[in-house]
Amino acid sequence: MSAVLDHPAEHGDHHDHAPTGWRRWVYATNHKDIGTLYLLFSFTMFIIGGILALLIRAELFQPGLQVVNPELFNQLTTMHGIIMVFGAIMPGFVGFANWMVPLQIGAPDMAFARMNNFSFWLLIPAGLMVAGSFFMPGGAPAAGWTIYAPLTLQMGPSMDAAIFALHIMGASSIMGSINIIVTILNMRAPGMSLMKMPMFCWTWLITAYLLIAVMPVLAGAITMTLTDRHFGTVFFNPAGGGDPVMYQHIFWFFGHPEVYIMILPAFGIISQVVPAFARKRLFGYASMVYATSSIAILSFIVWAHHMFTTGMPVTGQLFFMYATMLIAVPTAVKIFNWIATMWQGSMTFETPMLFAVGFIFVFTMGGFTGLILAMAPIDLLLQDTYYVVAHFHYVLVAGSLYAMFAGFYYWAPKWTGVMYNETLGKWHFWLSLFFFNLTFFPMHFLGLAGMPRRYADYPMQFADFNWWASVGAFGFGLSQVFFFFFIVLPVMRGKGAKAPQRPWNDPDGKGAEGLEWEVPSPAPFHTFETPPRLDATATRVLDARVQPEHPGAVH
Repeated sequence: MSAVLDHPAEHGDHHDHAPTGWRRWVYATNHKDIGTLYLLFSFTMFIIGGILALLIRAELFQPGLQVVNPELFNQLTTMHGIIMVFGAIMPGFVGFANWMVPLQIGAPDMAFARMNNFSFWLLIPAGLMVAGSFFMPGGAPAAGWTIYAPLTLQMGPSMDAAIFALHIMGASSIMGSINIIVTILNMRAPGMSLMKMPMFCWTWLITAYLLIAVMPVLAGAITMTLTDRHFGTVFFNPAGGGDPVMYQHIFWFFGHPEVYIMILPAFGIISQVVPAFARKRLFGYASMVYATSSIAILSFIVWAHHMFTTGMPVTGQLFFMYATMLIAVPTAVKIFNWIATMWQGSMTFETPMLFAVGFIFVFTMGGFTGLILAMAPIDLLLQDTYYVVAHFHYVLVAGSLYAMFAGFYYWAPKWTGVMYNETLGKWHFWLSLFFFNLTFFPMHFLGLAGMPRRYADYPMQFADFNWWASVGAFGFGLSQVFFFFFIVLPVMRGKGAKAPQRPWNDPDGKGAEGLEWEVPSPAPFHTFETPPRLDATATRVLDARVQPEHPGAVH
């Protein structure tokens, strides 16, 4: 086996049966190419959403109106949220799933390769419609990223464009989810039972079911908004007997599982990275699977904690308060398991591990502020203040985004065949961690002092913390520009030291485990055309059929 597996050079000659030029990308059916396209789209939308965020922080740099007017400010806050959630975070994790799920389960590709291509290319017109809405009559939607009625009934034509774009993105998500579910359930290598799958595959399997369950709910809510706007219905219009609060119920029945759609794949990435750099198996694998499933199930019964101020009866407040606090239990199980995995491990702190540890620390802080907001009496005071903004950025930026960075640094050597610059990677981590906390930690105090979110101006007593937050935001944005130019571009161009097959293993062979480390670096265009035969742990291949392009290889 070692004669074949440990000498990647032997595989480099014939494995690229790949189309070339623009056809390779437009007609892509290879899961690796489509994963790359998703990640590039995600990063592009991340930059656009980040620019909108910096315009928001430039306006809030000091009291008074200096950069944008209040109407444009509302458009910026709305589009920043929509672009980051639907354009950056979700497609980013689908990109990781496309790249890694087939490699991790020993599958030759995704189950429905052409549907995979279609689900990606749907995102391009949707992204153009969302980003281009600023140039439509009346400007972009300005009702908040939650698209609450009755504000949505008063918006210009860009509202319709946003609704159409969300429908298209939802269709893309559902197709991607079906693909992931069928791939994981039907295409695992012989010997890999569900309970031997890598945690990343487990978290994505559960996420895919969540997406299929809740995307139609969002589609229903925005379709009702559309018919209210153009076809004379009054679902959410109080003047005709409709109820705007009904929109909130429907939206948040989608919106809260959506929060976990954006964090469960992050949990999966962290569950791959931490054991690799602790040189230990993941502590409590089965409990991690059950905790992930519990989070997914509980996410359906907590939606109205976003609505404590809508006049909910006390019984309802109590139910949603206790249900929300209950969801902290399986989340805490995960945090405990990661820490127990690190306990007495032979840890090294390369960039992926730094981002993973940073994720655990900062995500836990975001979780605690979520517990505080779960308490109805406190939430009545903090609702729609900057405390809420701080909370969800701690779990989505320091949660989802940090996990994506950890995943990129961890798997990029396998994707590209070259090692990134470790020193620059650590600079990226420390700059991101420092400026992130400088941006969002002061917002807790702004919220506690009563500063409402989505306001373009504020009185003088909020000036100092807003100044610090704006400075931090520009620092954080520049850190990501640094990441793109000094880390992403060089590895995409193949500049750097050649990556070994197992870049994260120590001399004793301990470190990263899983089938993705059984193929050469960079991963060949086609892998596992013949199902690999696995060892008892389902993390190693027992024979040389990993690379079927070399049927004559000796082992």
